[in-house]
Amino acid sequence: MSAISGVSGSNYYSQIASGSKLQSAADGPSELAIVQKEKEQINGYNVGQRNAEDGKSVLNVADGAMSGIADSLQRMRELALQASNTAVVTKDDRKAIQEEINQLKQGISDIANNTEFNTLKLLDGSNTKMHIAAAPDGSGPDLNTGNATLKALGIEDFDVTKDDFSVDTIDNALEQVNSNRSSIGAQSNGLDYTMSYNSQASYNLTAATSRMEDTDIEKAVSELNKRNILQTYRFIMQKKQQDDERQKLSMFYM
Repeated sequence: MSAISGVSGSNYYSQIASGSKLQSAADGPSELAIVQKEKEQINGYNVGQRNAEDGKSVLNVADGAMSGIADSLQRMRELALQASNTAVVTKDDRKAIQEEINQLKQGISDIANNTEFNTLKLLDGSNTKMHIAAAPDGSGPDLNTGNATLKALGIEDFDVTKDDFSVDTIDNALEQVNSNRSSIGAQSNGLDYTMSYNSQASYNLTAATSRMEDTDIEKAVSELNKRNILQTYRFIMQKKQQDDERQKLSMFYM
């Protein structure tokens, strides 16, 4: 017997109005248990999807900040090369160049220490394992957006007024920033895959749940009409039987 045909007539109206044929456990105990479990999974996938989207936002903010740092380092490299041209650059020129380098270093420091997402510092090295609960069971990747402080990049004491400065110092810093950005990109791609999987899994489970839970409106209306017709027929037959009995009694007392 189907969930539709097995219910009382009063439930047909509820099923049609709500769109769900499982109004209570009595309508299909095993089906209801499966549906509830699938709904928990669907909710888990949807929450994981939102968490993964937040993770993507974290990585996008970090990558944008790293891009700005890379631009500053490129400018520092140009200035360092200029300062290396000792044949024409005087000590005073190198001091002037260092002033611009100091401004660039300050800008890098500001970015590294102030870039954050929802008050969470991203580039100062204080958060190297930011967990993203991207799966229904709470599991997921630990994001690491790197450390871009002057000390971490090795440029804290970079000074072209000193005779032993080296452009390699800037090259090493650039290499580190590029490596961090590559890592951020790989983590972002991983979250893209997770988001795609969550979306598809949620869709498939929702479709399966819908097939199990949703009312077959056409069938429900047909069953309801059939039940109403039967009830009407019974009422007519009962009334006819009562009329026949009354007629027999009236003939008996005549």
